[in-house]
Amino acid sequence: MEISAVIPVYNEKDNIYPMLEAVETALRKGFKNYEIIFVNDGSKDGSYEILEEVKKNNLNVKVYHFTRNNGQSAAIEAGFKKSKGDLVLMMDGDLQTDPEDVYELLKYIPEYDMVNGKRATREDGFKRKLASKIGNGFRNFVTGDNIQDTGCPLKLFKKEVAKSYKMFNGMHRFLPTLAKYMGYKVKEVPVRHYDRLHGQSKYKVFGRGFKAFKDVFAVRWMKNRMLNWEIEGELNV
Repeated sequence: MEISAVIPVYNEKDNIYPMLEAVETALRKGFKNYEIIFVNDGSKDGSYEILEEVKKNNLNVKVYHFTRNNGQSAAIEAGFKKSKGDLVLMMDGDLQTDPEDVYELLKYIPEYDMVNGKRATREDGFKRKLASKIGNGFRNFVTGDNIQDTGCPLKLFKKEVAKSYKMFNGMHRFLPTLAKYMGYKVKEVPVRHYDRLHGQSKYKVFGRGFKAFKDVFAVRWMKNRMLNWEIEGELNV
């Protein structure tokens, strides 16, 4: 079984080498075949050059550069489309989650189609914890979902789930909910979370909240208009 790790990168030059080492060390323990996909979302800090060097020296690494900054949803979609693994692991490029926790998520495959990490502790400040709690509660109220931490960057997908998404700007915040809408089985599992070692977060707490507030109603609209048809005598796959 092959796994693809998809890692969006935006101005993370100091995290790239530690991230690669941590991910590769983790994946080697349980997978004979793996690929690590970095999607450079228009970085301007030297990440481009570092990723090019990494790609030259490691055959397991694939690097794709956007021509400009398109946002995290676009980077995730590109990584999903380029992935070749039977499983797809999604992570952020800041090492705030532990790639070793892929094995905690893996315990629930194949019973579940997607396993969403839930940060057992939040190590990024009171304001972000509060905003996350309020945001997740509001999102669940509007969408009818019960996912407690949709923003956790550590997620594991079966290939067919990752390939099924048609992303829109901001939709990376709703991946577990959208998977459920499409009929996939989703599980949420506690994972570890750490403070950022290098660089700064790309999100402003309240700016992000306003965007998510608008997006959640779009997701509810999608739920109410999902097609759910069956042909007599056949099973939908």
